[in-house]
Amino acid sequence: MFASLYSFSQQAKDSVKVYKKRVLETAEVDFLTSYYSQDGDNAAVSGGVGTEELTDLTADIVVSIPLNDDDVLTLDTGISAYTSASSSNVNPFDKGYADPFQASTGASHTDLWFNFSGNYSHSSDDRNQIWTAKASVSSEFDYSSIGFGGSYTRLFNEKNTELSISANIYLDTWKTIYPYELRPFSAGGDGINDGLFVQYGVTNYSPIFNEFSSKNRNSYSFGLGFSQILHKNVQGSLAFDLIKQNGLLATPFQRVYFSDIADSFIQNFQLADANEKLPNNRLKIAMGGRLNWYLNELLTVRTFYRYYFDDWGINSHTASIEIPIKITDKFTLYPSYRFYNQTAADYFAAYEKHLSTNKFYTSDYDLSEYSSNQFGFGASYTDIFSKAHIWKFGLKSIDVKFYKYDRNTTFNSSLITAGFKFIMD
Repeated sequence: MFASLYSFSQQAKDSVKVYKKRVLETAEVDFLTSYYSQDGDNAAVSGGVGTEELTDLTADIVVSIPLNDDDVLTLDTGISAYTSASSSNVNPFDKGYADPFQASTGASHTDLWFNFSGNYSHSSDDRNQIWTAKASVSSEFDYSSIGFGGSYTRLFNEKNTELSISANIYLDTWKTIYPYELRPFSAGGDGINDGLFVQYGVTNYSPIFNEFSSKNRNSYSFGLGFSQILHKNVQGSLAFDLIKQNGLLATPFQRVYFSDIADSFIQNFQLADANEKLPNNRLKIAMGGRLNWYLNELLTVRTFYRYYFDDWGINSHTASIEIPIKITDKFTLYPSYRFYNQTAADYFAAYEKHLSTNKFYTSDYDLSEYSSNQFGFGASYTDIFSKAHIWKFGLKSIDVKFYKYDRNTTFNSSLITAGFKFIMD
């Protein structure tokens, strides 16, 4: 009898010792899609003037697979197709009348972007430590990227306190495509005797052509995070991020026009005085925090603030608020607002405001001084018991959101996103 009791006791202890809740109970699949459109009058491709019209359609599939109690493998693959009136003017002289406010029909008018990434996550038995490793590849017509990195998260104080550290490396490669009218001035080119200039009678044109020897852009990031449950209804977090970039940081096909060089035109399109030139190094630092406050069963307030600066002279402030409103146990609404403000980079100047004696120059309004406002509204549906099914997958949630973005530089955009999460039975 004593032997039987001892054996039972040992089995009970062992069962308690080995039992643990799985990190992910079953496989999950996310179908994500978005439609984006923008417009404006300050295209960097045409030196700070011209249409910025662009549309983009994206589809993405994310599959999360529990390998065992502790490990999860997440695979993410996506494709993005865009049509751009702005980038089409890399060569505005292929067909039709050349004008910075009209789209050309060249090869750069449309493009496809592909991405694939994998993430492996391991949690300790007590779920107080999490290790992750990830790798990614992406490609489009003139740009490709390989990335890899990892993170470590530690939870303390009965999981009320969380610390995390992360590091990532991205090794990118340009296919250097230059403004069409600058290409004859490359080594071995015909210069002003090229057929384009002969055809349109251009005789007095001598641009500065920056033909880049390096085609690589490398980015190294390091992040620290701290999260704390301050009250049963309040959670706060802090984050610090450092990014170091080197290599070809300019965009080769973006034009610049100088105030001290005479203008040259073909039809209504001004020929580039130079293509963009920027330093080969950049250091970015950002720090910020979040505060989430659960008011009651109906309302939650989520706030965010970030301060950013870099060694190109940009300083920025970002502030946002989102107020989820729980209508029922299945439906939640998400109104949101985001404000952003930045100073101009040291190397930015508007159309024909640069001097040809400047060492670096860009007319890309993403590097200009501006303020922006973004209003958003979303809705989510959660099927707690996954009653709706597609084959062996139950519908866990649907999220739809709309964002309207406006800058004080004539630029504006709209974004619609939708996400569908399924769990395997």
